[in-house]
Amino acid sequence: MKNIIIASTSTIHGSGYLDYILDNLSTFFKGIEEILFIPYARPSGISHDDYTRTVRVAFYKINKNVTGIHTYKNPVEAVKKAKAIFIGGGNTFVLTNQLYKNDLIVPLQSAIKKGTPYLGTSAGSNICGLTIKTTNDMPIVYPPSFKALGFVPFNINPHYLDPDKNSKHMGETRETRIKEFHNFNTQPVIGLREGSWLEVNNNSIILKGALTARVFEYNKLPYEVDSGTDLSHLK
Repeated sequence: MKNIIIASTSTIHGSGYLDYILDNLSTFFKGIEEILFIPYARPSGISHDDYTRTVRVAFYKINKNVTGIHTYKNPVEAVKKAKAIFIGGGNTFVLTNQLYKNDLIVPLQSAIKKGTPYLGTSAGSNICGLTIKTTNDMPIVYPPSFKALGFVPFNINPHYLDPDKNSKHMGETRETRIKEFHNFNTQPVIGLREGSWLEVNNNSIILKGALTARVFEYNKLPYEVDSGTDLSHLK
């Protein structure tokens, strides 16, 4: 019984950390007092302690306590005993590498498939897909595998950006890069715009938030889906 929120971002323009989604998280984590935070992605290279403090301040607003997994001697046991888990943004390659290094891929899959509530933002959302090959991050470390947790039957591209027609930049757009991905891979990709998220409840995968999402399927033209759309049919 999967119970997951896969959010494009932790922060939207003009708001504080997780502020835009805190009301939803209050309901999502109802009855849970302690959240295990996995700070491995380390945005801007900050320390695990500093990252955890930022998350702790945000969740304090909805009366939740946060403990960083790095403070446990045995991270595998920490995941097995967790009442809820949050993995935040940063560098997806750094995050994935540390998860493999600490033998956490299988324990995370097991815990979350059994119903432990999971929140992922940005890099923490990338790893919910089949692979991390559609991340926007630089490959600053080399994880043992690009295979991710596979909670949804497609890949995710958080922070999806539409081409700016007024920009003088002539480089690749996000859509161009996803098309390049489909030259070598066949799974669908969901472009999640800022402020959007997916709610996964067992076998349903519902787009939430005010914006549409862009769907890329192999050998098909990309298309938009509205908030409230169930994407569980994509494979």
